[in-house]
This record gives sequence, C-alpha cells and structure tokens, in this order.
Amino acid sequence: MKRAPLTQKGANKLRAELDRLKSVVRPQIIAAIAEARAHGDLKENAEYHAARDQQSFAEGRINELENTLANAEIIDTSKLNPGSRIVFGALVELQDLHSEEAVTYQIVGDLEADIKLRMISVSSPVARALIGKSEGDVVDIVTPGGRKSFEVVEVRYED
Repeated sequence: MKRAPLTQKGANKLRAELDRLKSVVRPQIIAAIAEARAHGDLKENAEYHAARDQQSFAEGRINELENTLANAEIIDTSKLNPGSRIVFGALVELQDLHSEEAVTYQIVGDLEADIKLRMISVSSPVARALIGKSEGDVVDIVTPGGRKSFEVVEVRYED
C-alpha cells in the first residue's frame, strides 16, 4: 500500500485533534453516558442515545486519525532543498497572465487539502501542472473555468 504524503504541519494538526479527542472529548462523553444512565430507563432516554451517538462518532474519528497517522509518510518540508523548483510542500505564488491577479497555494497531501486555506492536493490538476516548475516559468492550467496561464512568481518553503 502506498503511503499518503503529509506535511509535518498537517501531521501535527491531526495529532492535536487526536489528543483532544482522547483526553477531552472521550471523558466528557463517558461522563454524559454515566449521567444519562443514572436517569433510569435507557429505551426512552434521549440523552443516553445522543451521548452514545457522540461516542460512536468520536471513536470513529479517533480510529480514522490513528490509521491516517500510522499510514502517512510525513515529509518535513524544512529539510527539502529544491531551490526555486516546485515540489511537495511548496508555497507557490502565481500571477494570472490575463487578469494580473496574484494567488498563493501550498501543495500538500490529499488528507490536508483545503481550498479555503489555499492548500491544494498534490494530486490535483493544478498541483500536477506546477510540480517541477521553477520561478519565472509560465504554466498553462486547465481549470473548471477554462484554460489559464500563470507565471510562477515565487516558490518558498516554510516549517
């Protein structure tokens, strides 16, 4: 099985969520279940059923996070030295050659991609078009809005 790439920052974020679920959320749910049980008949106890649903969701998320972290290939982008060439983990500033609009993306693993945060998946069409390019290169990218041309203005790597 191929291991999914994950930045160190993304792995830390997932570990923090896992820790919070195990040390804060799980005990809260256990306490809520115990309190609901104290109210008597469990068949018609909505609080009990809601707490059990929360427990099921939390345990599922804990399992998902543990599996993700166990099977991920964590890449420390601060140790990469590709120069101005675009590789996994790069922060890439692009300028649209038609509208002159600038945009910055970070190329991350599938598991941490979030377009709202301008973090794009390494397997996305945009990232695939950018990988291997360098500052000053012009890249044609097919987007849902049509073909666009971008100039790679800057490539940098952060911790």
